[in-house]
Amino acid sequence: MSSLVMAAGKWGGIVALITLLIVLVKQLIALVSFLMFAIKVALILAFIALMVVLAMLIFGRRSRRRREAEGL
Repeated sequence: MSSLVMAAGKWGGIVALITLLIVLVKQLIALVSFLMFAIKVALILAFIALMVVLAMLIFGRRSRRRREAEGL
């Protein structure tokens, strides 16, 4: 009977380690996918900000040129 308990304890420990490794890998995959999503969102927001700044510069120069042309 004690050999059965020792075998169950040994195999139970191995099964528990394998289960913990599977859970850890799942959590790592979830973390990496969240970080990739966050990076994608940050890149999209940076691109939109760049487009807005460029549009502001273009329209600002255009209105400044019109004012200079009207002043001459």
